[in-house]
Amino acid sequence: MADERVDTLEELNGLLGRLQALRSQLVRDARDELVEKPGQAELINQYIAEAEQTLMKLAEPQPGEVPNDGGLLPMIGLGDRIAKTLGAAASTPLVPNYDDQISRERIGAIADLYYIYQMERLGAFRAVLKLQQLFRSGEVKLSDGPGAMALFQYDRKRLLRYTLGDRKAAYRKVFGYTDATPPEGAEPNDPFHALMSNFCRHVSNFFQDKRVSEVVRPNNTRESFGSMAIVRRAGLDLRHNLKQVSYGHVAVLRSEVLGLLRDAFEILNAPDVRHLFGADTGWDVLEEVLKRYLQERPISSQRNRMAVTGRDILRWLGEEYILTDVRTDFEALLEAIVDAADDWLTSTESVGLRTQAGGAHVIDFRATRRLTHG
Repeated sequence: MADERVDTLEELNGLLGRLQALRSQLVRDARDELVEKPGQAELINQYIAEAEQTLMKLAEPQPGEVPNDGGLLPMIGLGDRIAKTLGAAASTPLVPNYDDQISRERIGAIADLYYIYQMERLGAFRAVLKLQQLFRSGEVKLSDGPGAMALFQYDRKRLLRYTLGDRKAAYRKVFGYTDATPPEGAEPNDPFHALMSNFCRHVSNFFQDKRVSEVVRPNNTRESFGSMAIVRRAGLDLRHNLKQVSYGHVAVLRSEVLGLLRDAFEILNAPDVRHLFGADTGWDVLEEVLKRYLQERPISSQRNRMAVTGRDILRWLGEEYILTDVRTDFEALLEAIVDAADDWLTSTESVGLRTQAGGAHVIDFRATRRLTHG
């Protein structure tokens, strides 16, 4: 078949019909085996689907073969080659699938921006700016150590970075988070959080059903209970939503602010800064600054897990995994993010975030928990 060409609708429909007849024949011949090994049905359908794709490619005209009229003249009875029947008209290829058209790089930029948002939300930049203020006023015993020098350099470089207002506007445009006004001409992406929650929930449910089916059917004589179609639809909905907001300066902002975040944690993890607070890690310094000077109750662990797992999930959606039709392959690929989905859902519940549909709720950027005194 690789060297053949399919020129007319009659030939194309005839070959497609023969493939469907072959599917029926293969199922009848394997009837007894399908009772014991239902996975064989998936192999049969996969074989027929691949043959159909090959056939449709053979029906596509090669470069230079498409006439200026698109093949219309023979069908309406004009020109040198007049079609006697509709089946003799030239076969017409289908347009590319919508869900196949996506940029991995743009989705990856959004995944990194989500990570940045959660790190900023937990207070990484606020803590460093507070340390900077204390350093300038001399309220903390920092002088000429690596942390002090990094704070000085951070102050000099921050003028080159995107401002807090710029970042909040980007978060509102891409995720619907914060109460900032999105950039002029953009709309807040309010559906994002609900779509993200919906996808993670269906991924989690898919593997819960899979585990149940493995217990009920220990010999794996039937396919699992989980529905691929539901997970795929939820994933495609989220991916389509991300695609619409992935244009613009997101990639550039991501690169700039990731550098700013790296500088912030170098300061927090500097030996002289850790010694100042009697801390073992930069995370301990971050929490001490938030509690001691900003009167915030840190929820660093939950926000950090949301950042890491959310980034992994969004990056996974940037690949073509969600379009896989073979159940065995789909389950294996989806298993890469099932723990991340469960972790993300649990972490969002821990910080008090529920599914927020539409624009009815706006996630405030300010700290929601503060220490009480007295």
